[in-house]
Amino acid sequence: MPNRIVIIGGVACGPKAAARARRLDPDADITIIERGDLLSYAGCGMPYYIAGEVETADELMSTASGAVRDAAFFKSVKAIRCLNRTLAERIDRDRKIVEVVSIESGERSEIPYDKLVLATGADAVVPPLPGVDLKNVFRLNHPHDAEGIRSAVSDGCQKAVIVGAGLIGMEVAEALVKRGLKVGIVEMMEMVVPALLDQDMASHLETYLCSTGLAIHTGARVESLEGDDAGRVTAVVTSKGRFEADLVLLAIGVRPNVMLARDAGLEISSVGPIKVNERLQTSDPDIYAGGDCAQTVNRLTGKDCYLPLGSTANKHGRVIGDNVCGGDTTFPGVLGTAIFKAFDFNIGRVGLAEKDCARESIPYHVALAPGPDRAHYFPTARPIIVKVISHAETGRLLGVQAVGTGDVAKRIDIAATALSFGASVRDLADIDLAYAPPYAAAVDLLAHAANIIDNKSKGVAAAISPAELKAKLDAGGGFVLLDVRSPAEVESDPFPASAVVHIPLGKLRERLAELPRDAEIIVFCKISVRGYEAQRILNGAGYNNVRFLDGGLAAWPYTE
Repeated sequence: MPNRIVIIGGVACGPKAAARARRLDPDADITIIERGDLLSYAGCGMPYYIAGEVETADELMSTASGAVRDAAFFKSVKAIRCLNRTLAERIDRDRKIVEVVSIESGERSEIPYDKLVLATGADAVVPPLPGVDLKNVFRLNHPHDAEGIRSAVSDGCQKAVIVGAGLIGMEVAEALVKRGLKVGIVEMMEMVVPALLDQDMASHLETYLCSTGLAIHTGARVESLEGDDAGRVTAVVTSKGRFEADLVLLAIGVRPNVMLARDAGLEISSVGPIKVNERLQTSDPDIYAGGDCAQTVNRLTGKDCYLPLGSTANKHGRVIGDNVCGGDTTFPGVLGTAIFKAFDFNIGRVGLAEKDCARESIPYHVALAPGPDRAHYFPTARPIIVKVISHAETGRLLGVQAVGTGDVAKRIDIAATALSFGASVRDLADIDLAYAPPYAAAVDLLAHAANIIDNKSKGVAAAISPAELKAKLDAGGGFVLLDVRSPAEVESDPFPASAVVHIPLGKLRERLAELPRDAEIIVFCKISVRGYEAQRILNGAGYNNVRFLDGGLAAWPYTE
């Protein structure tokens, strides 16, 4: 008898598992059960469909060669049976059957399995707010949602409010601006993309977003949605005011679909999704789970986590496809790698952030390295800021964040590779990266940041973070703030603080007498290189209480 493989869920993980299983076992009886009418669509592409950059929804469901991945495709090309518009109602683990019902006809049936795969995904969180059921209030969980948003825009919507400043919220904000709408973003936390970046890096993104015309409202809790007599949304009411809107997107996260698993008596992780082992088996060894419904493990902390990403779902599918055919493939976990763009600004992160290290009580060093993404003299060079975090005791690389209009993806992918193999910051500095002026600087910003941390760990460099300096300035000073930039730089871009001492780096040795030896001295420049050099000059002259501003003014995240 052929191996009967039943897969519940037909978006990312499920079809990937089915396709992998078919390649490994040509005789297997493979069935996909999908409650919706679409299969194997690229959910991450939906904001670009809304923007019009992807012209048709079929493109989100097509192979690279242009074939649409529908039920007929899976049947003819993969010999996989797909039951669309079919709801899996119950799993009978003793009899090893799935009870299903046709959504259209109501007909019920039973599908036997030898191996069962749960790829039930996640649904968008819809808060219990007054007015949440008004017309033109959307979430973005399915191509039909994207089609609804496009239709509303075509019908004349002019003002949009996006609730939630995460990845989806950011990407859709750009899409709607490109479609000509006035867009505001409301976020309950005090920063944008709170799950992704530290406050300092998020501040640079927020400053940029405000420059595009977006209205950003952080620390604003939504209280209700208002509508007109026709039942259409007209405004979002928050703790910080009322914002008019004829289109609202709820983008406050997703919740894993675990009801079917829970009802079947499978273990649910403490972080919310279905509990699985490294082979992606549930508590029942004949039932696997992957994608947005399944828990994974943070490779750096070793703890369970929930990180619903299309890339992870596809990796899960391959592992499951191996194992339902008798393999012994494991999934090592995730590093939290994520990247997105907002207009011309690029944002990426991998590994642990500072706040993660603080929460896990991990001692760490951090360095900020702003600069061009390739040789500074090359005409296509664009600025980025790289933030590198390492373990203070072992030197192991822990995380990297990068933002700016330049090439962020390259740095995040390098860092993800390094983290995957347990690299130290010294290893990161020593990677033999490709160099030519059109692509990179002779010393990449990643290596530069790693060298800064190396100097800090050896006691050669002493830095103060932007947040620490801001706190000291707010507290009223009590230190010398030394600007070692050129007079022209100071005039064109003055630091927003009073009582700044200006001594260009080239004049510092001859003007040491102007600086008190018993005072704390904080040195800054544009990108911290001259600040560090000034710190070493002062140390050599007997000034022992000297620090430079990490990242310099280029990494200063404050607008006031």
